[in-house]
Amino acid sequence: QVQLVESGGGLVQPGGSLRLSCAASGIIFNIYDMGWYRQAPGKQRELVAGISIGGTTNYADSVKGRFTVSRDNGKNMVYLQMNMLKPEDTAVYYCSVLSFWGQGTQVTVSS
Repeated sequence: QVQLVESGGGLVQPGGSLRLSCAASGIIFNIYDMGWYRQAPGKQRELVAGISIGGTTNYADSVKGRFTVSRDNGKNMVYLQMNMLKPEDTAVYYCSVLSFWGQGTQVTVSS
């Protein structure tokens, strides 16, 4: 059974940083692309960043230059380093592989 567990969310002031982690189990982790998504209240879920099995990354235009996605295949982990956070980054952040989703972690950017 595939399980994805996100952690690392919280409340941070504008301009601050957070690092999200996603622990995967029940899957041969290193043969799948991984993605980070977010969903703000009243909005559709959107792709924030993706990372391929080979480490190629892609980002939403709104986070380019501020967010960095990485993975550790030996630990079955994927990370999202978020810098220069803005209030509009406030959302529940999810990691995903194939059709599986974690429970999400709340990120709130507010002064």
